[in-house]
Amino acid sequence: MGSAGENRPGRSRRLLALLCATLTGVSACTDLPPPQLVTSTPSITPSKAPNLTEVVVGIDTLRRGFNPHTLADQSALTTTLGALLLPSVHRPGPDGAPVLDRTIVSSAQVTKTEPFTVTYTLRRDASWSDGAPIAAEDFDYLWQQMRSSPGVVNSAGYRLISGISSRDSGKTVEVAFRKPYPGWRSLFANLLPAHLLKDAPGGWLGAMESSFPASGGPFTLKSVDVDRGEVVLERNDRYWDQPAVLDRIVLRKSDHNGLVSALRSGNDQMSLLRPDQIAMESLRELGKTVSLTTVPRPTVLQLLLRPASARLSDSRVRAAVAAAIDRDALIGVGTGNGPSAQLRADAHVYAPSQRGYKPTMPQGIPGSGKPDLAAVERLMVEAGYTQQAGAWMRNGQQLNLIIAAPAENEPYVMVAHQLQRQLAGASIPARVVTSVGDQLYGDMLSPAQQPGASVDSGVDIAVVPQVFGEDPATVLASNFGCWTESDSDGGVPVGRPNPASFCDRALQPVIDGALTGSMPLADALPGIEAALWQQTVSIPLFQLSDTLVTRQEVAGVTAGPPLVGPFVEAADWKRVPVVSSSATPTPTLPPPTK
Repeated sequence: MGSAGENRPGRSRRLLALLCATLTGVSACTDLPPPQLVTSTPSITPSKAPNLTEVVVGIDTLRRGFNPHTLADQSALTTTLGALLLPSVHRPGPDGAPVLDRTIVSSAQVTKTEPFTVTYTLRRDASWSDGAPIAAEDFDYLWQQMRSSPGVVNSAGYRLISGISSRDSGKTVEVAFRKPYPGWRSLFANLLPAHLLKDAPGGWLGAMESSFPASGGPFTLKSVDVDRGEVVLERNDRYWDQPAVLDRIVLRKSDHNGLVSALRSGNDQMSLLRPDQIAMESLRELGKTVSLTTVPRPTVLQLLLRPASARLSDSRVRAAVAAAIDRDALIGVGTGNGPSAQLRADAHVYAPSQRGYKPTMPQGIPGSGKPDLAAVERLMVEAGYTQQAGAWMRNGQQLNLIIAAPAENEPYVMVAHQLQRQLAGASIPARVVTSVGDQLYGDMLSPAQQPGASVDSGVDIAVVPQVFGEDPATVLASNFGCWTESDSDGGVPVGRPNPASFCDRALQPVIDGALTGSMPLADALPGIEAALWQQTVSIPLFQLSDTLVTRQEVAGVTAGPPLVGPFVEAADWKRVPVVSSSATPTPTLPPPTK
């Protein structure tokens, strides 16, 4: 046996020599390699070098549909891809106010007051990834679709446009309006490639079902695999401005446990997810290895009690339905008591995270708190109903409601089923129907109709998003204004009502005044908010939000401008090498003895 201080390579060599002599009886096998030299630090096998040109982002939702202008496709992923791939004339600045994007346009200004006209001068080098120029036809295509398609987002400003003309090979765009429009800077965000979409199969609704036809931003879409849960974006080599720092951004879907595990191991450098309370606790357990930031989305989950429904045309019945609701429980189910629970929506025109938001919901109104069965009974009787054998009856017909929600889209479906259970507790049976976006927001919620006509599509309550933007007056007119015959051309009135099919002719002059600037929104809003609560048309619940999780390997990541999110700044992100604090420390050896 060697001494206690003998090193391991020396002992191994002596044992090997003894074994050779025992087996062969000769000394030939003593011709062994010399002993290894022991250095002062042990050797460490180097790990695989990180890919410093790629960032992997974990996400918890990946479904088809990427058109940022439709209610059906609203999601954190759609907002992300729009920020990376689509050009916008204006983008929200740090305070939420629109700022001119000079990578697309060199100027945008009001050039006439009669008629009100805005002129855009586009950069000559701005082009789509297939080489086609970004030009006036892209403005015209977006205008035509936004003024006539069902289920579009905040279209009131587009409906004020009377015509679009172009000069300088489409690089100078003149947009004329029927009336003054102070919110014109909110228009022409997320422009789409008209030359590819106008004749594409499926067009406006179908061409962006599973991909983007072309990019006008710093990245291009390399691949989308919904089944595998992966989206790959690469630097746009045709981008005319400052190129992106990263070569690739990979969006990878997993459940919450998988996302936390990938962040812990470093396989994901970032994550953007909508966590519940349990997932938030797991994220906090990651400690100082990550930073956590709440990122509010531009959407509020709302209940629409639709006056176009024959069952809910009476405001007293709508109030009775609202009185049967446990609003706190709906918010708890929809948010999972995650960060969105802190963004209760108690107003109609501003989202909770927006500058200028303040609650307007009156205390004690139906739908503001816990169920009030006494109020349900009183209001139903006032509306002519009687309770027979546990059911509400009027003119021999039982009150049965239909609740609609977008299919395979949480938390909307979950909230719809919770609402169904709550109404059953007040003897109001309801059935939940889910439908794909095109059918839900088109035929069911915004059917084509004559101006002022009321069409009962069979949906009584809709659990759907309301999308907010930079111009609150546009949000107001789009979601609660009447569609009028002046919105159509050539006396052919084919229009789309708002998703609630709500129209109050007494309110409309005030809404029009706020939209066109003849009345300050601050003066119009108190009366409008009060009227909307009194009519029980929309019950907003909460603003959806995500949690941005970042490891130290990525630099330059922030929550981004309000209602836009972090990816609008992704061209400046950098991948940096970081020495892990968990690496095995170099051992300290005692000094050699003399």
